[in-house]
Amino acid sequence: MIYTLTLSPSLDYYLDVDNFTKGIINRSKKEIFKAGGKGINVSTVLNQLEIESISLGFLSGFTGDEIERLLNEKHIKSDFVRTRGNSRVNVKVNSESETAINANGPQISSAEISQLLKKLGMLKNGDTLAICGNSPSTLPNDIYKQIMEVIKDKKVRTIVDATGELLLLTLPYHPFLIKPNQEELEEVLNKKLNSVQEIIEGMKYLKSLGARNVIVSRGGDGAIMIDENDVIYKYKAVKGKMLSSVGAGDSLVGGFIAGYMKFGKYEEALKLGMSAGAATAFSNYISNGEKILQIYKQIKERSLDYEDKKLVV
Repeated sequence: MIYTLTLSPSLDYYLDVDNFTKGIINRSKKEIFKAGGKGINVSTVLNQLEIESISLGFLSGFTGDEIERLLNEKHIKSDFVRTRGNSRVNVKVNSESETAINANGPQISSAEISQLLKKLGMLKNGDTLAICGNSPSTLPNDIYKQIMEVIKDKKVRTIVDATGELLLLTLPYHPFLIKPNQEELEEVLNKKLNSVQEIIEGMKYLKSLGARNVIVSRGGDGAIMIDENDVIYKYKAVKGKMLSSVGAGDSLVGGFIAGYMKFGKYEEALKLGMSAGAATAFSNYISNGEKILQIYKQIKERSLDYEDKKLVV
């Protein structure tokens, strides 16, 4: 089974506004609520690609009830720990440019953390766990390390999409995949990366610390992957009109997991991941499966979208 973990899920309120202007009353022309959070986005993409997953994390109050209802509506399974307060509401304004206001999550007690760790301790050999997003400020900064410690003696395939200390502390546990974007990689390395070769050297460094596979997403510049066999894959970005960057990186992770489950090959997994990321960027929300597969077919057919892979020397 595939599990996705979102420590601070959100009820995302999308507003389409013409000519959004600060300091005045703006009126929206369309509004919609979506269940949000990086792990939930991964589960949404998996669901669109007809792969089952279970969403884990913390939910609170009436907003948590609505997040769970929206997931149930899409037939996405969940097993959240209930906490006090209310799950956060994030506001996303789509106008000539994107504006987002992300709220803080609720307080989470040590007893509730223990409940989550107990659930994770029930994972079985062969399961996959995608740990996604930043940790709420109320949780310890080694929470991802604690999670990896709980499952370290099981053959669980772990994917970590985080940055900073949250990410670094998981590397000694040899996560199956990590996926920082270029900015997050620079943050981890504490330096600016000015060329593809510098990015690759940074990725090699994270591999030397324990990551088995590393993907760095680069927005309009595509993505680079170094797999556990030290093969480098460099993909150009899929061309299209970007409507929203929200969830594109999460979609890449979801598409990669789906591709690996379907094909068992890193190259095909990355192609499907890139397709899912692009499809979401070309949509107002997380993309549907039909659009993802259309782009995947284009990547398969057009060799220009793929640069030669080579062994690291």
